[in-house]
Amino acid sequence: MSHFTPSFAAHFAPVRVRFGAGVRRQVSEEIARLGCKRALVLSTPPQADQAMEMAQDIGDLAVGVFTRATMHTPVSVTEEAVAHALSVRADCLVSVGGGSTTGLGKAIALRTDLPQIVVPTTYAGSEATNILGQTENGIKTTLTDPRVQPEVILYDAELVRSLPASLTVTSALNAMAHAAEGLYARDRNPVSTLLAIEGLEAFAESLEKVVASPGDLEARGRTLYGAWLCGTVLGQVGMALHHKLCHTLGGSFDLPHAETHAVMLPHTIAFNARAAARELEPVSRIFGNAHPGQGLFDFARKLGGPLALRDLGLKEADLDKAAEIATAKPYWNPQEVTKKDIAKLLGAAWRGDPPAF
Repeated sequence: MSHFTPSFAAHFAPVRVRFGAGVRRQVSEEIARLGCKRALVLSTPPQADQAMEMAQDIGDLAVGVFTRATMHTPVSVTEEAVAHALSVRADCLVSVGGGSTTGLGKAIALRTDLPQIVVPTTYAGSEATNILGQTENGIKTTLTDPRVQPEVILYDAELVRSLPASLTVTSALNAMAHAAEGLYARDRNPVSTLLAIEGLEAFAESLEKVVASPGDLEARGRTLYGAWLCGTVLGQVGMALHHKLCHTLGGSFDLPHAETHAVMLPHTIAFNARAAARELEPVSRIFGNAHPGQGLFDFARKLGGPLALRDLGLKEADLDKAAEIATAKPYWNPQEVTKKDIAKLLGAAWRGDPPAF
């Protein structure tokens, strides 16, 4: 079935993308292609060893390592990282890690316009976008700017081979949320729809294999392919209710990023299927349920993914405040958003109930 529409707009950033087991060893080559000589390597504290290994691989092209990337990209950490980048006279950034590290690289690039090379170790997909989410004073906001779009992405299946099953599933569901919500985005286009469907299919075909056999490099590569496609969708279209709720829960209540996306996805898709059933038909087909939200819920449950916000640390007493924040300045959404509906949706997600439809 063709997804052609008589009128649409699409934009594609000039990003160099490479796939392959061991491709992370080519970072020096990519630094040279950018015309750079002084790379600052970034990571989170738990991935400091990977950052140091990367700096050793780069050799004389590495001028420093900053290992304080933090979930939800706090502005205070970014300011410290920018000061460090300036002090070592870095002319490019190498981000090794998931969404937190990629977010820090983007935040630095926004302020310095330094080119970025990203080596993902999860399926976040944010490396494929020109979107940055930052947190300050307990509020997470997002912006779109060409300066935050990484110039190079290296997808190495060997780097995700040791990712625990629980993190594999939550990170994948996080990426899938970009594609699922992209299917009904107001500014979607035929290409973004094709990318979304292909990305969801890649995860549906490979994620169970990865959970059963984590060392399967072909399956791991296919999941990275899904992450790239889903992230590219996010870079093409605007976000709606799902991302608004996740930004609220993460920025204002400090819930873990990927896990929150994983829990919320079935509920937000079920809610929006009321107004976008036709657009979400591919989700129903791929996950084998006439109700797309239920199909995603069953998929996550089968893989052992998180199902309840209360298990992530959200207090029941915070549900009303979360609904209030999320509906105060809502994103565009195909289904009308009211505080009453969102409070009900959040309540079901908090308990771990199946999504209402």
